Amino acid sequence: MKPSKTGLRKIIAAAALPLLMLDLSSCTSPGNRGGQYSINYDPPAHRPQNPRNVRVKVSTSKQRVYVVEGNRVLLATPCSVGDAQHPTPPGPHTIYSKTFNRRSHSYGEYPMPNWCEFAPAYGFHWGFVKPYPCTHGCIRMPKMAAAKFFQLVSIGTPVNVASSQSEDFTIGASLPVLDDTTLADPPNSYMMSNQVFEDAKYKGPIFVD
Repeated sequence: MKPSKTGLRKIIAAAALPLLMLDLSSCTSPGNRGGQYSINYDPPAHRPQNPRNVRVKVSTSKQRVYVVEGNRVLLATPCSVGDAQHPTPPGPHTIYSKTFNRRSHSYGEYPMPNWCEFAPAYGFHWGFVKPYPCTHGCIRMPKMAAAKFFQLVSIGTPVNVASSQSEDFTIGASLPVLDDTTLADPPNSYMMSNQVFEDAKYKGPIFVD
């Protein structure tokens, strides 16, 4: 459900430390759109024709989030889901709460930017990503993917969480492996500041079309 201190500190470190950002920008490979760290991953997002037809599909086995409209994938991104002790709740859900500047009251006011809640205390948000399940049930997404996801979904958007999704074998198979385990911890002063949420904003156009 809530992110661990170490987990969220690691991903926000890149935003807190400009020198680290410079280092990460060079960690790229063909087709990876930003390298192995989620702080640099910037997946394309497509504008929906009818926002009311948007829905979200989560694959827990492949750790993928797909925002779709009909058969069209509007956004696809790697994510981190709940571990065996704290699984992400399966089944149909609905996004019923959105809070851009959410903080966890259970984990020392740690920030969870671009929060979209789909079950009590479970939500999509910006957080560090690993290539294996590692959260307390929440769905952590790369920074820029979370910002675009926040714009694409609305209160009432359906969410389906399942072991696999059909998109796993198409667009999902081409997504990169992201691993933020080596990112350094930022200072608590940054974690407690409003700069966290300023850094969580997407700085360019959300949609490519």
